[in-house]
Amino acid sequence: MTLKTQCLIGLSGLALVDIVIPIPILGAILIYVVIQKPAWFQNLVRDLYKG
Repeated sequence: MTLKTQCLIGLSGLALVDIVIPIPILGAILIYVVIQKPAWFQNLVRDLYKG
């Protein structure tokens, strides 16, 4: 399974959880990523655009 497929499955799962539970999980993750700029996210983006 490619990294793109894994990311799409993960984001789809989070979107479904976001629909079922009225807590904006994706928004919270986005705010965390924008403010903290974690290394795992930078590596994920680098790997996505490399291949």
